[in-house]
Amino acid sequence: MKIPRVPSFRKLLRTSQIKLDNKLKNKQYKQKSAAKKYRKEQKKLREAVRDAISRKPFPLEDCKKKQVGKSRKWEEKEEEDALPLDMMDEDDLKLMEDLAQRASFLTRDLSSNEPVHVKKRKHESVIEKYEKMPRRLQTEPEKELIHLLPIKDKSGIIPQAVEKPVLNDEEEDTEDMEEAEDLNEEPLPVLTPEEMAAQRRQKLQERKMHIAALASAILSEPDSNIKKLKELRAMLMEQDPNVAVIVRKLVMVSLMEIFKDIAPSYKIRPLTEAEKATKVKKETQKLREFEEGLVSQYKFYLENLEQTIKDWKQRKLKKSNVISLKAYKGLAEVAVKCLCELLVALPHFNFHNNIIVLIVPLMNDPSKMISELCVEAVKKLFKQDKLGYASLGVVKVISGLVRGRNYDVRPEVLKVFLHLRIKEVELQKDSEDIAPKKKFMTYKEKRKNLSRMQRKWRKAEEKLERELLEAEASESKEKKLKLHTETLNIVFVTYFRILKKAQKSPLLPAVLEGLAKFAHLINVEFFDDLLIVLHSLIASGDLSYRESLHCVLSAFHILSGQGDVLNIDPMKFYTHLYKTLFSLHAGGTNEDIGIVLQCLDVMFAKRRKQVSQQRALAFLKRLSILALHVLPNSSVGILATNRIFMQTFPRMDLLLDNESQGSGVYLPELDEPEHCNAQNTALWELHLLQRHYHPTVQKFASHLIAGAPTEGSGALPLDLSQRSATELFETYCMKGMTFNPPVASVTSRRKVLFSCLCCGFLLSILFYMEGKKSCANSPTSHSIS
Repeated sequence: MKIPRVPSFRKLLRTSQIKLDNKLKNKQYKQKSAAKKYRKEQKKLREAVRDAISRKPFPLEDCKKKQVGKSRKWEEKEEEDALPLDMMDEDDLKLMEDLAQRASFLTRDLSSNEPVHVKKRKHESVIEKYEKMPRRLQTEPEKELIHLLPIKDKSGIIPQAVEKPVLNDEEEDTEDMEEAEDLNEEPLPVLTPEEMAAQRRQKLQERKMHIAALASAILSEPDSNIKKLKELRAMLMEQDPNVAVIVRKLVMVSLMEIFKDIAPSYKIRPLTEAEKATKVKKETQKLREFEEGLVSQYKFYLENLEQTIKDWKQRKLKKSNVISLKAYKGLAEVAVKCLCELLVALPHFNFHNNIIVLIVPLMNDPSKMISELCVEAVKKLFKQDKLGYASLGVVKVISGLVRGRNYDVRPEVLKVFLHLRIKEVELQKDSEDIAPKKKFMTYKEKRKNLSRMQRKWRKAEEKLERELLEAEASESKEKKLKLHTETLNIVFVTYFRILKKAQKSPLLPAVLEGLAKFAHLINVEFFDDLLIVLHSLIASGDLSYRESLHCVLSAFHILSGQGDVLNIDPMKFYTHLYKTLFSLHAGGTNEDIGIVLQCLDVMFAKRRKQVSQQRALAFLKRLSILALHVLPNSSVGILATNRIFMQTFPRMDLLLDNESQGSGVYLPELDEPEHCNAQNTALWELHLLQRHYHPTVQKFASHLIAGAPTEGSGALPLDLSQRSATELFETYCMKGMTFNPPVASVTSRRKVLFSCLCCGFLLSILFYMEGKKSCANSPTSHSIS
């Protein structure tokens, strides 16, 4: 038999909503019953009064006549119980008869409610009649009555009254206001627009001076003037409609700057009961009061900012209706700016997690300005966060937001993960920054300055300090590694969910870009599955060109790190990149060349031992052709990559000679780099690039024609040779519609224009020669170089 469990005390305390509703209904029913009972009693009292007025008492003789018909037993019993009159004197008997005549309770008919001595009432006045009527009990507050004319019928006079109607408080207030207005009807002075503007400026100047005075007092002595924070915060509720918006904005920004200045560099915790009961010094008590006031005012300030944003989101006006609905947007923007500043400036202080919970959902706000503000604030927080506590909190909230919105968020929300400081190099650097560097004395300094006993003590102290420093550094490093590991786990869980459930989501490019950055930190166990997923995404054909490039970059980042131990041939990724290079041009896909340069760096420079010569030659030729169809900054980046090819792989100078190497014809349209016979072609494109209008492109083309030497007359300047291809691509970018370097003189521009016009004609001739050479399969007598 199963023993029923006894419900816990906490469970007994829980009351269902049905039970609460029943209790409320019972209470209302009891109130109605009590009111009903009270009305019945009042009705009975009124009926009794009417009977008392209408009925007349019977005289004693009539009463005796009525009692004649009673049973004889009752008369006999009465006679037996009556006192013998023989035993009484005549005086006593006469006295008893007089009393009997005057006794109201004997002469009255007990079955009726008629009052005593009705005959006398004929001669009484109406006022005395009302005085003798029974009073009501004061069980409820008396209602004001309006007395009407009485009605007279057979029974007598019936008084008439009506209850005075009760006015609501608002109606009474309005009546009072109307009366006051009627009494004080003074015409208001009519102001001109100039006078109104001057009056507004004066009010605004007074508010500004007051804000400045309060802020200066707080900043000068925060311990003593912490209570003025409350006075300054009260100005957030400015009621003057002429200056309310500007004053509230000024107070928000002023409080934000004050809190940034006076907030301590540690988190303030609440005091325990034991600490509160302990007696402390005056300075300690003053510090406690300051910290308590600071935390409470900071909390109220954050609540005010949050309420401002909520009111704007809900399009909700306050009862006072001082500020219009349009002005709420400006207030909300200022509130968001203040929250973003506090998020970045006070990551160690109280309520930082509350600010994160407010800011992260606003990253997905429809308003572009607010979303950009929040995204930039989170990026700054990630960049300056060394330990990782704040980053972990933000990543948790972002992951929950993406999952809660069913992956329907802006891509910028996930792109902030790219700014996380999670790299091994940065981790070592941070541990060195945190660990204080201790300078110990040398042996010669000890011999010179210390005695034997002092040297002995000094040696023991230095040994202990070294051990303490090592323990502190290892502890902080372990703590950071633990935090970063947890952060990356949440990031990868978010990425893998999107890859599994939302492959057609606009978040996919951000996911692939994130995987490309953090792929070297993924566990080796997931490499096979992840590479299969990336290849299936590329093969599906649903991805854009940029997304497919991110897939390739992610795959090679995986294989370049811990993936070196895996026996995986990434030939399909090489083929895909080689096939899609001609999709780049000087139009919309020109920005994707930066990703291509990163892919080439990972695929060739970092994996040069796994790349064959045929593959390198094919990429070198196709990249040279591509350099003719893109913008100058892209051409510079591509030629810098070709320079690395020629310096890294042997025998790349084959393409600088017009002699064919082996059998076969170069097939530029073939998508397989291993079988296109790139060794049987030449780099005709470099001669055209030597005549390019951009001087940096000309320098690189001349450098490659000379064989990419590191020294001599054909070498590049140091500012170009020491930069990577990606840096050069960004340096010579033309987003601002400016040329770098500046445009040459008029004569030079004419030469450049002439060279550009001839470029198409020369290009057609070179392609014709290339085809003729491939068909004849015989070398000519002239060399390009």
